[in-house]
Amino acid sequence: MNALKIDQLRPTQMTHGVREIREKIKQYEALRGHELEMATAEKPIPVVYGPNGTPFAIDHHHVATALWHAGVKSVPVVLVRDLSSLSLGDFWLTMENNRWTYPYDAEGRRRPFSELPRHIWELADDEFRSLAASVRDAGGYEKTSVPLEEFRWADFFRCSLPRPNDEEAFASLVTKAVKLAKIKTALGLPGYLGPAA
Repeated sequence: MNALKIDQLRPTQMTHGVREIREKIKQYEALRGHELEMATAEKPIPVVYGPNGTPFAIDHHHVATALWHAGVKSVPVVLVRDLSSLSLGDFWLTMENNRWTYPYDAEGRRRPFSELPRHIWELADDEFRSLAASVRDAGGYEKTSVPLEEFRWADFFRCSLPRPNDEEAFASLVTKAVKLAKIKTALGLPGYLGPAA
């Protein structure tokens, strides 16, 4: 398995959930030596090579960001596709067609690819992305292999719930969002579990 420096990886999304990252940082900082190496090896970063051989991370942005904050400089990567021969326009078209990129900001608005951050740890915080992860962890929906699953749930919650402004508001929102995840309106979302019995 190859390894790349985290500062070489280009992100393919504009936002991430800082709450989720803080938890991962704590987990990684608690590990040392072989344990940390094993934890890092468990989640290799899938990459696509773009123009000029630039490596773009297409998943595990939270993992790479948390590891970087925990002082880890390199991560194992898995090459998914080499698109380095494509023009920039064809590259992004291919990335979008494969659902390997999500150029939407923390308000759910589409942005130009040129506005994607340079480094993986520079993504903006999206509270609804954190909410989507917390709702999944609380049993609101199942984890699936559908690309960008959490972003789809984040956008669903963004349309119905207020943005939380503190820890208490966030905790209250998780309870509301778990109920919301069970309604029929959420039926088409990945991992939908249906109404609670």
